[in-house]
Amino acid sequence: MEIGIIGAGQVGGTLTRHLTKQGHTVRVSNSRAPETLADLAAETGATAVWAKDAPVDADLVIVTIPQMNVTDLAPGIVSTAKPGSPVIDTNNYFPKQRDGQIEAIDVGTPDSVWVAEQLGVPVFKVFNGLFWKRLVDSGVPRGTAGRIALPIAGDDAANKKIVSDLVDQIGFDPVDAGTLAESWRQQPYTPVYGTDLDVEGVKKALAEALPERPESFLATG
Repeated sequence: MEIGIIGAGQVGGTLTRHLTKQGHTVRVSNSRAPETLADLAAETGATAVWAKDAPVDADLVIVTIPQMNVTDLAPGIVSTAKPGSPVIDTNNYFPKQRDGQIEAIDVGTPDSVWVAEQLGVPVFKVFNGLFWKRLVDSGVPRGTAGRIALPIAGDDAANKKIVSDLVDQIGFDPVDAGTLAESWRQQPYTPVYGTDLDVEGVKKALAEALPERPESFLATG
């Protein structure tokens, strides 16, 4: 597939490495000039581009930037992908540590629902809850005992299959986590977040999640 990645930090860089190894054609960008990604491009064979060019004609787009920076993206940036291409959001809202207050999220909008609203397209929430160093080196072949499972929330069944196949390719078991409206089940402070659970463990953790976040987590807390 042709994959565009907006964001080349710990998660974005790791996914660039995994996906190029799987034979995908990757265009990767950060908030600066493409030249700043020369080392990553040389290592992986990915093409470093400006952020506005990463999604162009892509079969799949990954947005992996701090929540607070989503509104800085050019309007309609992901609309240049091929029509109907899935868009992945890997992010989490951290109001005190990084993002400042986003009132809509503080009052209950799930993190990735808010991202979808800003981007103007549906998204799939995945890769948000596994520590990035585990994402680097914990992928194993399908069928391996104890294989780490990753929840995927989103609304379109056909595109969820595409995203699930991608998760499987890089060494993790995909778990259907329901609709995007249910993506709060995998946000920070839920039982599945930050864990290395297998399929059954992820399903159990998702079922046990509660929508309320600790008051101390919120920007107003």
